[in-house]
Amino acid sequence: MATYAPQELAAALKDGLLSFPVTPFTADGAVDEARYRDHIDWQSGFEIGGLFAAGGTGEGFSLTPQEQARVVRLAVETAGGRTPVLGSAGGNTAQAIENARAAQDAGAEGILLLPPYLTEADQDGLLEHASAVCAATGLGVIVYNRANAVYSARTVERLADRHPTFIGFKDAIGDIEQLSRVHATNGDRLFYLGGLPTAETYALPLLQLGMSTYSSAMYNFVPEFALEFYRDVRALDQAAVTEKLRRFVLPYLDIRDRAKGYGVSIVKAGLRAVGRDMGSVRAPLQDLTAQDLADLIALIDAAGVRPASATNPAGATGPAALAG
Repeated sequence: MATYAPQELAAALKDGLLSFPVTPFTADGAVDEARYRDHIDWQSGFEIGGLFAAGGTGEGFSLTPQEQARVVRLAVETAGGRTPVLGSAGGNTAQAIENARAAQDAGAEGILLLPPYLTEADQDGLLEHASAVCAATGLGVIVYNRANAVYSARTVERLADRHPTFIGFKDAIGDIEQLSRVHATNGDRLFYLGGLPTAETYALPLLQLGMSTYSSAMYNFVPEFALEFYRDVRALDQAAVTEKLRRFVLPYLDIRDRAKGYGVSIVKAGLRAVGRDMGSVRAPLQDLTAQDLADLIALIDAAGVRPASATNPAGATGPAALAG
């Protein structure tokens, strides 16, 4: 049972760092519930604004509806009220409604509405898709502006007028004019969060466009660093942000950009690198190569971002140390 009313949830989320926990899998590809509980317990132990279960970094796109509902329930149970847990809803409209209702039944506080599957749609179609999901649940709903779901400022306004439960706008496009229009039109009626990969890269300039928070994938494996980075952003400390970009974030992006799909894979690799292995990614994603993983371990150590509670599982940074 949700404990936050939608507008209360928006207030709680807008001034804290947000993250999307990975979903661990066993060697045969099943959801590893024990490791997932351990990961959520660790992630909930910091001052985080909210966790989005079964989202993009959580490979929600590769989960069955039953797995997705189970993952959200596990996250809610394990977080135990320490931080809000939200679910995600995607696919066609009927599937998104099913996801949203299952998340509500699991006790989630809100929903991130992902783009509808594959097909292109105009603004009236996007409005009706999002409206149907908002009407299907009493939870707070955040729309994800990306891919084939690019919401105009007017569509966002119409959705907000229809549904008090529509509370947030997440962006992964980075169109400055569109973001200015959305924020200027809707103001404080919504909260705004950055969702470009990797969000830290864009966090400081997007703050000026009303995006008071963002989703940090790297929080999964370097939570202290991610939280410190967020504090620097909110303090408008450009020197500190630039130093952290140079020391870790930009070299991290260089590794991420070596292969398509590494945006998720590198997060699981980061967890392996700090001794909290969450297994492999599911196809069609691919794990980092041994060399890429070795380079990531070396970067984590050189940048001094290894979590206090973590270890170097290999005791070394070379590829040979990672065998097995």
